[in-house]
Amino acid sequence: MVFAATIPALSITSVSADERPVSKISVVFDQPLPNVPGKSMRGVIVDYAPGAASPSHRHPKSAFIYATVLEGEVRSSVNGSPEWTCKVEEYWYEAPGAFHAVSANASDTKPARLMAVFVLDSTETELVTPSSR
Repeated sequence: MVFAATIPALSITSVSADERPVSKISVVFDQPLPNVPGKSMRGVIVDYAPGAASPSHRHPKSAFIYATVLEGEVRSSVNGSPEWTCKVEEYWYEAPGAFHAVSANASDTKPARLMAVFVLDSTETELVTPSSR
C-alpha cells in the first residue's frame, strides 16, 4: 500500500540586496525506512533562480545525501574539494557531517534544479544549517 502525504515547502529567501539570491527548498517526500529502525528517507527539490546560490552549510551528522541535477547546471564544492559543475543527470553524494561550501546555479541567465535524497535519523528536524565552516 502506498500513502501520499502533503509536506509543507521550506523556502529560503534572500537576506539583503547586496547578496546573490538563494535557493528555494521544497520537501517532496519523508518516509520512515521500515527495515532500518530509526532512519528515514527524505527527498527535497532545490530550485535555483538564475545566479542564485545557497549559503555555505552542513546537513545533519546522520545524513547520507545523494543529489542529482534535474535542470540546468549546479556548481558545488564539498569538504574542501575543488569546485565542480554538475549537469543534468549527473550526481554526487555527501557523507554524514560534510561541509558544503559551494552550492549554486552555474548560470546567471537560466534556472537550475536538483533533487537531493537524504537517509538520516528520523528525529532530525533541520536539513540545512548555515555555516561559515
